[in-house]
Amino acid sequence: MEVITADRLLRTWKVVWLYLRTLLIFSLPLFLIGLIFVVVIHVMGPPPLKVPQTTVFYGSDESIIGEHEPLGQNRFWVKLEDISPYMTKATVAVEDRKFYRHHGFDLKRIGAALLADIRAGSKVQGASTITQQYSRNLFLAPDKTWERKLKEAVYAARIEANYTKDEIIQGYLNTIYYGHGNYGIEAASQFYFGKPAKKLNLAEASMLAGIPKGPSYYSPIANMDNAKKRQKIVLNAMVATGAASAKEAAEAYKAPLEIVGKTNLPVEKAAYFQDEVEYLLKNKLGLDAEEVKLGGYHVYTTLDPELQEKAEHWVEKSIPKTSSIQVGMAALDPRTGDVKAMVGGRDYQKSAYNRATQARRAPGSTFKPFLYAAALKNGFTPSTLLKSEPTTFFKGEENEYIPENFGNHYANDEITLAQAIAVSDNVYAVKTNIFIGPEQLVKTARDFGIKSDLSAIPSLALGTKPVGVLEMTSAYSVFANNGVKSEPRFITKVVDYKGDVIYEQDVEKKRVIDQEYAYVMTDLMKGVFDERLNDYTRVTGASISSLIDRPTAGKTGSTNNDNWIIGYTPQLVTGVWTGYDKGKSLHPFNDVLYSKNIWGHFMKDAMSGRPVAQFTQPEGVIGVNVNPDTGLLASDSCSKKRLSYYIEGTQPTKYCKGDAADKEKAPISPNQTGEKGFFKQIWKWIKG
Repeated sequence: MEVITADRLLRTWKVVWLYLRTLLIFSLPLFLIGLIFVVVIHVMGPPPLKVPQTTVFYGSDESIIGEHEPLGQNRFWVKLEDISPYMTKATVAVEDRKFYRHHGFDLKRIGAALLADIRAGSKVQGASTITQQYSRNLFLAPDKTWERKLKEAVYAARIEANYTKDEIIQGYLNTIYYGHGNYGIEAASQFYFGKPAKKLNLAEASMLAGIPKGPSYYSPIANMDNAKKRQKIVLNAMVATGAASAKEAAEAYKAPLEIVGKTNLPVEKAAYFQDEVEYLLKNKLGLDAEEVKLGGYHVYTTLDPELQEKAEHWVEKSIPKTSSIQVGMAALDPRTGDVKAMVGGRDYQKSAYNRATQARRAPGSTFKPFLYAAALKNGFTPSTLLKSEPTTFFKGEENEYIPENFGNHYANDEITLAQAIAVSDNVYAVKTNIFIGPEQLVKTARDFGIKSDLSAIPSLALGTKPVGVLEMTSAYSVFANNGVKSEPRFITKVVDYKGDVIYEQDVEKKRVIDQEYAYVMTDLMKGVFDERLNDYTRVTGASISSLIDRPTAGKTGSTNNDNWIIGYTPQLVTGVWTGYDKGKSLHPFNDVLYSKNIWGHFMKDAMSGRPVAQFTQPEGVIGVNVNPDTGLLASDSCSKKRLSYYIEGTQPTKYCKGDAADKEKAPISPNQTGEKGFFKQIWKWIKG
């Protein structure tokens, strides 16, 4: 046995120390670099994974009604559970087999690539993992330089340190380019196969997984032969990794593929509605224009695509193409305030100005229901009598005000409130406004949700102050919804690109008037379509009364420049305005018919197939048969009778003795017959 001397031991130690010192000299900098790298990664924290994505708008049935594509690119973000497992397995097999085992870098692949690069004298071979490719998709240009590779390494390390493997593969599949302007697997699946990524089979998934290596070279649209060769490589990789059996791979390769070659999304709908939704996203959620367009949001709206299509159809069909008249239209569910359809003009491409939300026009007699709601609360009843005749009203001692009825039709006799609404008698309305006080009308309109500028003047009863279509339609929903106002709602929720709900809007309800008054007003507005109510002139809804096939209430209105109708069933309230943008006067025979025709046909079409709903009669309201001309209870000797509703205790108690020629009529109201002094005199003057 050889004896180890002290001298030999010392020489051995010197050699070992030399190696240790050399290793320390070289490894210490590497250690320090690694330490610094770890600290930097920790300090920098998780990188943001948000990239430009297509923002999608959905209707109330969750069908797609529109989308914003970033820079003309299709980008959709879907969760991993909404991607076919075949797609995930195919991608990992062909792109990065060790994806679930490494920490962002495959050292063996890097070494092989480094040797290839040294031999070639340039960057020729890639060794990027899925994590590195993901970081490149998010933050870097696709050039092959050492600087870019260093940055890529930093980003990849940050991603691996802060996100799970499932989050990384999800992000990768949502950002990789699949050719023809399609980024992400959802856009690619829709484009190539016309189906969501969740429904991809093995044959389709293996075809798509091969495209990113060369999107133009391996596109099945550009070159099917190349695409099939690449698909074979993907399937072999899946067999090698156990992601698919040899039999499954062979069957998938032979399976026929139906290439669509275009996005399977519908044409955009309701452009004016979408503009309003974007406005709300910017002003209620604080998103800027770029975020709305490129944020990848999923915006769920209240729009009913079927009702929207019907609204656009009847606007187009009702107005001649040669006419330059414009339209504003809104339809809401009065129970929730949900805007179900909106038309802001006849051609969005020619004019994006939204006449349903942006325009302010004089509403004419459609403003009267607010007046009469206030009047009911101030002692009026459906049988209250005022004289319909040409009347001059004075303001002070100098200015005179002489309202006129349409076509100068006057009863020249007393008429009831029910008749005044049905025939839209202007003299009756102004007298009512003066009696209750114009301030009461302003207050009532405000309670109903009218925010436009108003003035407490006698002519406000005739709708002389401009208001908006949506504003008015929403206000009418109070009558349709038993006295409760639901604020207009366009958006139900907004989901970000990661699938998190960032905004939800609940139904906002507020009682405006008692249910009894709302019901009586609804019954009064049914009279607009009831030709039995009057003899001296037609009710204003007579021309479309044949279209009314269920309980429906409403009111028409017109000025020299504007034509309106707003009406409702218990399920839907719709307002239509027609007129010219630049204040051109309406043609007295043609132009005044458009709004009614649009409204009547749309409401009939919209309600088709729905159950016939009744307006709910509340306690405290009583129905009695009255003679329409006198407002008295109808006796057997009256030739006309109509079921009318009253707040209990205000219904007439006397019977008519015959027809309208009998001058005994209903009293003004139980609370007005005993007025004394000044109020008795002014009432006598107003009454005529």
